[in-house]
Amino acid sequence: MIDPTVLLSAYASGYFPMGDSASGEIGWYSPDPRAVIPLDTFRIPRSLRQACRKELFEIRIDTAFGEVIRSCAAREETWITPPIIDSYTELFRLGYAHSVETWKGGSLAGGLYGVALGGAFFGESMFSRERDASKIALVALVERMNRNGFALLDTQFVTPHLARFGTVEIPRRAYLGRLRRAVRLDCSFLD
Repeated sequence: MIDPTVLLSAYASGYFPMGDSASGEIGWYSPDPRAVIPLDTFRIPRSLRQACRKELFEIRIDTAFGEVIRSCAAREETWITPPIIDSYTELFRLGYAHSVETWKGGSLAGGLYGVALGGAFFGESMFSRERDASKIALVALVERMNRNGFALLDTQFVTPHLARFGTVEIPRRAYLGRLRRAVRLDCSFLD
């Protein structure tokens, strides 16, 4: 397990860990460019906007963090190794890691988890068992961040999935400037 102080200090400095399932090693990364979703230009595709209006899912926060992170790890190849799970579970216990969950019929349908530090949220991973479940969790995350005064949503890398929401890449230097300003903010992830 990574010491929580080390992990939070790494985030504040622009680094994040990823496990290697083959070797068991943990590597530290600070990509250049870095992917972020600008909160003021977050795009919700039309079909997803319609799905959100239907209220197919109940949104919950931090009610099943362990199940969310394990579900994110449940794939053939994953960087979410047991030491990573233990490290983020400890950050959750300390109030820094959070899950945004979509529930349907009393079952967890999808969600995401990440780390909140000041006014920055570092999205780590998402999963879906039902169509649009993780996307609706992302919409709920952005709404919460905007409502609570957050300034930075770090997605680390751009994927085709995240690009649909307006994810952009910025040079590391620009990212670090945004990061420094964001972590100084006094924001609460929980309402």
